[in-house]
Amino acid sequence: MKVNRDKCVGCGACASMCPVGAISMVEGKAMIDQKKCIKCGACASICPVGAISHEE
Repeated sequence: MKVNRDKCVGCGACASMCPVGAISMVEGKAMIDQKKCIKCGACASICPVGAISHEE
């Protein structure tokens, strides 16, 4: 999963939704710990501005 930091508005919805606690807010933006992330897509589906996507 990847965060587009230019789009991220820092609402924290993704961090609240993450089932494994892989997302933290750093300097007002979401940051995903790739080692913890299970790539379930919950964060991408909850993001109100579409700032999170699957890394290709």
